[in-house]
Amino acid sequence: WAANSLLPLITDYVYFENSSSNPYLIRRIEELNKTATGNVEAKVVCFYRRRDISNTLIMLADKHAKEIEEESETTIEADLTDKQKHQLKHRELFLSRQYESLPATHIRGKCSVALLNETESVLSYLDKEDTFFYSLVYDPSVKTLLADKGEIRVGPRYQADIPEMLLEGESDEREQSKLEVKVWDPNSPLTDRQIDQFLVVARAVGTFARALDCSSSVRQPSLHMSAAAASRDITLFHAMDTLYRHSYDLSSAISVLVPLGGPVLCRDEMEEWSASEASLFEEALEKYGKDFNDIRQDFLPWKSLTSIIEYYYMWKTTDRYVQQKRLKAAEAESKLKQVYIPTYKPNPNQISASNGKPGAVNGAVGTTFQPQNPLLGRACESCYATQSHQWYSWGPPNMQCRLCATCWLYWKKYGGLKMPSQSEEEKLSPSPTTEDPRVRSHMSRQAMQGMPVRNTGSPKSAVKTRQAFFLHTTYFTKFARQVCKNTLRLRQAARRPFVPINYAAIRAEYADRHAELSGSPLKSKSTRKPLACIIGYLEIHPSKKPNVIRSTPSLQTPTTKRMLTTPNHTSLSILGKRNYSHHNGLDGM
Repeated sequence: WAANSLLPLITDYVYFENSSSNPYLIRRIEELNKTATGNVEAKVVCFYRRRDISNTLIMLADKHAKEIEEESETTIEADLTDKQKHQLKHRELFLSRQYESLPATHIRGKCSVALLNETESVLSYLDKEDTFFYSLVYDPSVKTLLADKGEIRVGPRYQADIPEMLLEGESDEREQSKLEVKVWDPNSPLTDRQIDQFLVVARAVGTFARALDCSSSVRQPSLHMSAAAASRDITLFHAMDTLYRHSYDLSSAISVLVPLGGPVLCRDEMEEWSASEASLFEEALEKYGKDFNDIRQDFLPWKSLTSIIEYYYMWKTTDRYVQQKRLKAAEAESKLKQVYIPTYKPNPNQISASNGKPGAVNGAVGTTFQPQNPLLGRACESCYATQSHQWYSWGPPNMQCRLCATCWLYWKKYGGLKMPSQSEEEKLSPSPTTEDPRVRSHMSRQAMQGMPVRNTGSPKSAVKTRQAFFLHTTYFTKFARQVCKNTLRLRQAARRPFVPINYAAIRAEYADRHAELSGSPLKSKSTRKPLACIIGYLEIHPSKKPNVIRSTPSLQTPTTKRMLTTPNHTSLSILGKRNYSHHNGLDGM
């Protein structure tokens, strides 16, 4: 994992860092090119995480995964724990046909991405570090998900049904038309020499037929090219089929080769396709590879899929294919095959005791007062640990959350936290308290839909969380509210509660006010009366008990109970503190 020893190669799966706070990008290196400035850029294939696609497509992906589980014999999702289900979503990727170029210096490590194997347990991906899987192809331009065409057909769905062996004398009741048709008899009366002579006659007829055809004479202007085209497999197949249909009678078969209308012309896909169609096919093959469905859909919609596949295998036998293959091999030999990644700078999200940068909200600007970093003392938002050799700031700055070194590395690699959030736990095992309309009214729309309440750090996910914050006001702030109203503008300060207050300006304001009020000192609190006076007063004025009307609870009006809990002042994370429902006494209702 050390960056100074990383030597990524072509076709390697690697992590790219495009943001110090967001998770790594997962890409596959296709090419390594050196720019004019001397820098190395990598042409990569893009992979997308679940957090990068819409919720509608995520629902389709989950439906596809459920169908695979029902058909396969592997571990089903019900056998997994909540933590395993949560972490398994971080290992799922979506392949795309999109290419992009990224600086090679942004590579942060290697990983492994494989097509989902239906015969393998999903737990095998969790047991291996830096291992991901994919089963669907994501198109970012049209926002669609499709099943990958390159899957290996392994499993009971793709096994042939072997019929029982027929007993001696038993008739075959299968429909013969659906079976293969016999087109050749090895026990024919003709010798091999006679068959070869008939094939020579068939080639000669094919060459003469191309000379008579106007379109063929334009494509093959020379006799040599016409003879080569007439010697292709399509002419030989027609000749052998003609022999079999005429019971290997040479005179009858030759008469069929040259009917009354002229010689028979047999052309395959190589002759049927025009030069422009061949150029389109080579361009499509360069873009999509052997994905013939996409080639037909985007480049050659007027061709059938059978025609395209047949042309591909014929095209591989031409000199054009051999020439392109040599050019690609020479071009690949001149390109970079690996690149050395130097040591990169530390992440700016690292938290230290002196990296806080508070700004002044109220009062004069330019004070030398620097309050203590508010992140110090917080627990990890993922594992709730309080001890770590290094801490990292995580999430929006106003939330003041942090992660330990282990959880930060997990966040960068897998794009999520180790532990499922509260809303995900409720989705897996819904709580009965959510049925109360008073509680449900305080839950955010995202939490009701089962989305994570933790902020992922990306701008599009910066939504209002379900958890509420408990702001503890100091005595100095309470006193400043009454004395220094001119400097401390309460309305502006309440709108930004996380920005520190300029204590120096407030102290200066208090010093001036204290000098003005020195002639009229503040009223002091009255002294407490003796116990004897209090007892005498209670004897003269006895307290009266109020009449309380107790009503029996009915089935239509359920009684509500308010439970008070003692505040907990232990070191907890921001998201781990008491939520809105707890502060308003809604727990247990």
